[in-house]
Amino acid sequence: MSFFESDIVQDEAKRLFGDYQSLMQLGSDYGKFDREGKKLFIERMEELMDRYRVFMKRFELSEDFQAKLTVEQLRTQLSQFGITPEQMFQQMQLTLDRMKQQLETAG
Repeated sequence: MSFFESDIVQDEAKRLFGDYQSLMQLGSDYGKFDREGKKLFIERMEELMDRYRVFMKRFELSEDFQAKLTVEQLRTQLSQFGITPEQMFQQMQLTLDRMKQQLETAG
C-alpha cells in the first residue's frame, strides 16, 4: 500500500487542512479577540504546528517514493523563497512567540 493510500495519512491530512483553514478564517479577526481569545488562538496554532511537524516527519521517514517526492517538492518550493522546511517551522514559532510576548506586555 502506498503512503498516500493509508487511511491514517488521509484522515490526518484532511484534519490538518481543515483545522488550518478554520484557524486562518478565525485568525482574520485576531485583533478583535480579548486577551483569553488571543491566548487560545496561539495555543491552537502551536498545537497545529506540532501536528504538522509530526505529519511531515512521517513523510521524511517513509520509504514510499511518493512521500519522498512530496518532501523534495516542499523543499524545492521553499528554497525558491530561500528557506528550508526547518526554517519555515522556526519562523512560524518565532511569530507565535512574538504574539505571546505582545500579550504579556499588553496585559
